[in-house]
Amino acid sequence: MRSAPGARALAATALASALLAGCAGPPDPRGGPGGHAARSAKNPTHTSQPYRHWGLTDPLPAPPSPPARRPARPAGTPLPVVHRVPTRDKVVFLTYDDGAEKDPRFVDMVRELRLPVSMFLTDSVVGPGYGHFARLRAVGASIQNHTLDHAALRGLPYAGQRAEICGQQSKLRARFGVRPRLFRPPYGTYDTTTLRAAAHCGVTAVVLWRAAVEGDGELTYAKGPRRLRAGDIISVPSSEPTGLSLRERTTRLLREIQGRGLTVGRLEDYV
Repeated sequence: MRSAPGARALAATALASALLAGCAGPPDPRGGPGGHAARSAKNPTHTSQPYRHWGLTDPLPAPPSPPARRPARPAGTPLPVVHRVPTRDKVVFLTYDDGAEKDPRFVDMVRELRLPVSMFLTDSVVGPGYGHFARLRAVGASIQNHTLDHAALRGLPYAGQRAEICGQQSKLRARFGVRPRLFRPPYGTYDTTTLRAAAHCGVTAVVLWRAAVEGDGELTYAKGPRRLRAGDIISVPSSEPTGLSLRERTTRLLREIQGRGLTVGRLEDYV
């Protein structure tokens, strides 16, 4: 017996609905039905407020426009050695040493918070992990020189100091296609021979620090007031963690920076 036209139409509608429901399938990781929108609804913090995802209660203020030009160094004068930057801009500068800790989530943190960090790398510490720092560079980090082997330079002969500094310049150029302008001597120790060797290797400034982050996240100060001030350069050693991870130390540091009414600037714009 043939079905009535109305019944056939109802059956076709029901079949179409069933097919559409079946085609929906599992969430599409690329953002299809139930994919990105569903994840955003469940975790709006990570997408619309990434600062909360990284343990901050407020977003970092955008830094002011950097100086139009860096201070010029007269020809024949020694390399400048900077602990802090003389500026009225309410910025401090985050620098990370060595390159031992290679947490991929730190790359996510730098990208999502748009942190202008400077990575001072030692070849013998980074080892086979340069790919991690290529990813950091791709999200805005700068790569700078911290010697080949992390030797204390002060007192070494010129040839040895030049080998440590120029050797790492060549390594970083081979890896990243750029020769760093900035150099940090291991342990913060140097002498006039260091400055002469660094200048020969193409360095334009030796960067030390006024504040440093310890393994427990506490700040220590090399000189001056025991609080962060505009222009401070902060050293965050990147050694294998024995206390807080690099991300956790950075979160604590960012909270302190915000509490002082400051934000993070790009060191290479000022030095």
